[in-house]
Amino acid sequence: MTSGLPCPLCEGPERRGALDRTLRVLAVDDEAPALEDLVYLLRSDPRVGHVEAVTDATKALRTLHRAMDAGQPVDAVFLDIRMPGLDGLDLARVLSRFAQPPPIVFVTAHQEPAVEAFELKALDYLLKPVRAERLAESVHRIVHEVLDSKTAEPVPAAAPAEKPPDVGDEVIPVELGGITRFIRLADIRYVEAHGDYARLHTATGSGLVRAALNGLEERWRSAGFVRIHRSHLVSLGHIDELRLEDGHLSVNIGGAVLPVSRRHARQLRQLLVRRNRQPS
Repeated sequence: MTSGLPCPLCEGPERRGALDRTLRVLAVDDEAPALEDLVYLLRSDPRVGHVEAVTDATKALRTLHRAMDAGQPVDAVFLDIRMPGLDGLDLARVLSRFAQPPPIVFVTAHQEPAVEAFELKALDYLLKPVRAERLAESVHRIVHEVLDSKTAEPVPAAAPAEKPPDVGDEVIPVELGGITRFIRLADIRYVEAHGDYARLHTATGSGLVRAALNGLEERWRSAGFVRIHRSHLVSLGHIDELRLEDGHLSVNIGGAVLPVSRRHARQLRQLLVRRNRQPS
């Protein structure tokens, strides 16, 4: 071990060999000196392999979504509480609505929000200035959390008539005229490819996210999204009409008519028939 960080909790041989990779963590703090200190301590821990650092909640959400799209979700978020705009507690509420919320460790100079923090199921609560040995305990808890998620018993499948809980409650940050808005996955009607970005359309407008359509298709399949064209991903629940004109298939979603390519037409029909046969 080359680090000078005390790590008394990671010495057990049965635990040291149990996690087959190092941790990926995100640190969020609007104060640069505090963020630099936290990042230094995290990088000094041999169990932490990658640390991403951002200065506000909006950037944190973008980073988390980008990591999920890349298939490398963050193992934990070290989060300051008092930040301008969306504060740490607000961000924790947003993250709690993710399909698989990352564990949160609050890092703050204030004791007052501790009760609310643990009501949000925080994994730990660190007071500034952060001590190396105390941070080591938090990392130890994260390791256990990751191991528990790997060895957890499979959850029995729900009855066919039931939907996965809160599948549409994921919140996505989108750019609109220089302003970041937060929209629910359930409110997205369709997605349009824009180069390296995707435009998410809702009943009230649209906004851009930096994500590839292929990644969104894979990630949102369980929420009822399906590819109909190389440029479009649609929510089955928002399709108002299926049209066939002059041999060309299209869908009507809230007045927007979108083409369906031949390679996707059969799958779309099958999914719509299957959906309409499901008991309400």
